[in-house]
Amino acid sequence: MSSVVRAPQIDLASILKAQNPQIDLRLPAYEASTRNFLKAVSDYANRATAEITQRRTQHSAEKKRISEKVLAIETETNQCKVKEIELVATLEREQEETKEAESSVAALRRQLTSIREACTALDMEIEQYRATTSNLRREREGERATLETHASNTTPELYACERGLRCVIEGVGKDQLLVRFSHIDPSNPRREASFVLDVSARSYKVLTSTPSLPILPILLDRLNDTRDIFRFIKEVREGFRETFV
Repeated sequence: MSSVVRAPQIDLASILKAQNPQIDLRLPAYEASTRNFLKAVSDYANRATAEITQRRTQHSAEKKRISEKVLAIETETNQCKVKEIELVATLEREQEETKEAESSVAALRRQLTSIREACTALDMEIEQYRATTSNLRREREGERATLETHASNTTPELYACERGLRCVIEGVGKDQLLVRFSHIDPSNPRREASFVLDVSARSYKVLTSTPSLPILPILLDRLNDTRDIFRFIKEVREGFRETFV
C-alpha cells in the first residue's frame, strides 16, 4: 500500500491578501488516493470473499464427513442393537434349554434312585431265593440219600412188586419213572398201560397216562399224603384193569 501524502498546511492569511485568492485542492492527488483506497477495499473484499468461500467449502466438507461418520455410527449402533436382540433371544433360549436339561437330569436322577432301590430289593429277594434254594437243595439231597438208602434195601421188593403187578419200572429222565403194566386186559394179555411219574419235587406229578385214567388225580393226592409209591402203583394198575373190563 502506498504511503499517504499529507497536504501542506494552508496559509489562509497569505491567500486572503492575494488579489484573486485561490486554494489548491490537489484533486489529482485526492483522486489517486481515493482510487488506491477503493482498490484496497476491493482487494480486502476479494480476499474476505475467498476466505469465506474456502471456509464454507471446508465447513461443508467437514459437515459431510461428520454426517457420514454419524451415519456409520448409527448403522453400527443399529447392527449392535440387532445383535443384542439376537443375543438376548439366544440367552433366553439357552436358559430355557438349561431348565429343560436340569428337569431331565432331575427326572433321570429320580429314575436312577428308583432303579437302585429296585435293584437293592431284587438283590435282597435273590438272596432270599438263594437261601431258600440252598435249603431245598439240602432237603432234596437228604431225601435223595434217604431214597437211595431205601432203594438199596428195597431192590428185592421192587423186583417182587414188578413180578407181582406184572409191571416194569424204569427211569426215562431226570427224576422221572415210567411204569408199564401188562396182562391187564383179559381179552388182550399183550395190551399195555403206562404212566410217567415225576418225583423231582416234593409233590409228585403224573406227566402222562396211557390210556387216560379219570381217578388218577385222586390217587395222586393220596400218594402225596402217604408217600407210598408201591401202593400208588398197585392202585393205578387196578384202575387201568377196571377201565379195560
